[in-house]
Amino acid sequence: MQTYEAQCVLDIQATLGEGPSWDATTGKLLWVDIENSLVNRFDPESGKNEAWTVEKECSFAIASSQGDIVVGTREGIVRLNPQTGEIAKVANPDTNSATTRFNDAKCDPRGRLFAGTISDTRTPGDANCYRFDSQFNYETVVPGVVNSNGLCWSPDHKLFYYIDTATRKIDAFDYDIETGHISNRRMVVDIPESLGIGKPDGMTIDAEGMLWTGMWGGAAVCRWDPRSGELLGKIEIPCPNVTSCCFGGENLDQLYIATPRKGLSDEQLKQFPQAGGIFRCQPGLNGAATFPFAG
Repeated sequence: MQTYEAQCVLDIQATLGEGPSWDATTGKLLWVDIENSLVNRFDPESGKNEAWTVEKECSFAIASSQGDIVVGTREGIVRLNPQTGEIAKVANPDTNSATTRFNDAKCDPRGRLFAGTISDTRTPGDANCYRFDSQFNYETVVPGVVNSNGLCWSPDHKLFYYIDTATRKIDAFDYDIETGHISNRRMVVDIPESLGIGKPDGMTIDAEGMLWTGMWGGAAVCRWDPRSGELLGKIEIPCPNVTSCCFGGENLDQLYIATPRKGLSDEQLKQFPQAGGIFRCQPGLNGAATFPFAG
C-alpha cells in the first residue's frame, strides 16, 4: 500500500471543516465550516481566506456558471453573491429542518447538482439524495438513507459513486449523462469496522478511476480501487477525523483535504493542534475537476 504526505496549508481551527470544491475560474478553494455557518474561499497563492456567514449550518459550496456560489444549508439551498454577501433562497425539498440538513454535494459534468441530506439523529430512512436541474427543479434519486455523503463520477461519466456513511460502503450506479438517471446500484468497496480506519465520508476520484475518501475516525484519506475493492494507498493526516477532499490547482494535481475539531477532547486538541485545518497533498497524479452548477 502506498503512503502519501500532506501539509497543513490553512491552520484555521474550523469546528467542522467540510465540502472542499475547486473553483477553476478564480483558482481558489471553496469550503465550509458547517457549525459556524461559514462559507470560505481560500487562495493558495496568497494564503488568504475569505469567509461569508449564511443563516444556518452550511454543508457545501460550489461555484456556478453565473459567478455566484450555490450553498447547502439546514433550511435548503441558497445562492451566495460573494461580491455583496447577499443570500437568496432557491430550493428546499427536505422540509424537516429540525432533524435533517443538507450534507455533501457535487455537480455532474453537465452541471446538474446532486445533493443529499443527513439525519441529526442518524435515523435510518430520514435522509435522501436529490438531483437538481439548472432551475432547481428536483427529483429524489437515492431515498431513505441515514447520512448522504461522498459522491463522484467515473472519468468516462458512465458510473456514479455514492456513500451513505452509515453503511460503511461505497456503492456504484450506472449513469446516463444525457438524463442524469442512475440505476443498477451495487457495492464496490466495503469498509468494515474491523479494518480500524474509520468510516467513509467525502469522496473524489482521480484520472485513473480510483476513489479517494476522507475517513472519519481514521486520521486519513484512503485511495480505493472500485473494481476490486482494494485499499491502494493512504494519506496520513494529523487529525483523528477527516471529512472530505477534492483535486485542485491548475493541473488538478493537488488534493485539498478538510478536517474538523468537533468531537475532540481538550487532550486530543493539544495532541492534534492542526485539527480543523485545510491540508494539501501532491500524490503524483491528476484528479477530477469540480464541475460548476449550470444555472
